[in-house]
Amino acid sequence: MNKRAIAISIVLSLFMIFSLTGCVKVVQIGHEGELTGNVAFNATENVAGIWQSKAIPELEKKAIDLPKFLNESNGDLKSLASKYGKYSMGKSGELSYVVKGIGKVTEVNQEKKTGYMTVKLNDYNGPTVIKLQIGSVYRGSAVRDSLDFIKYEDYKNQVEWAKVSQSVHDVINSELIQKSDLDSITGKDISFVGCFSVDKPNELLITPVELTVQ
Repeated sequence: MNKRAIAISIVLSLFMIFSLTGCVKVVQIGHEGELTGNVAFNATENVAGIWQSKAIPELEKKAIDLPKFLNESNGDLKSLASKYGKYSMGKSGELSYVVKGIGKVTEVNQEKKTGYMTVKLNDYNGPTVIKLQIGSVYRGSAVRDSLDFIKYEDYKNQVEWAKVSQSVHDVINSELIQKSDLDSITGKDISFVGCFSVDKPNELLITPVELTVQ
């Protein structure tokens, strides 16, 4: 055997020895980020970590009395954008508001996954119909878009951004809606805090973040 062959044999032997003595690290599936530093985004943990400590306090502080808002807007919901609203993309995109109110539940509709309850709002006699989303599928992203501390640029891409809104809805569904007795709530007075995006001029589809039966 010549010197070159001997050298190659030694290198291969050393490689095998190092491999067998622990120089190759085995990583459990799902924990690859501990080795690479590239940790997968977990929207559920992201939202759970800020919901009660940051999201709810901000939304409670922002919430404008809904009868006041409707009377002040006088049918033009976008007219109060600069005063109470927030656009999803700075000065454009979806326009969302945070509101609060008290009223009587007149209908609960769970025929589709995009369920809702209709509320006759106290201190308001105008034409606007008030609906609160009750899932299990929630339309829009008004809650996410209403929060000042959640910004699109803090996330890697549109997929992560969408997952944040979905996780917000998951928390609302599990912690709020599923703990409410929807089968007996019709005819009862409720108070609520929630968010909606401007869509139909005479109908608000509000995603509740707080819901209390009086």
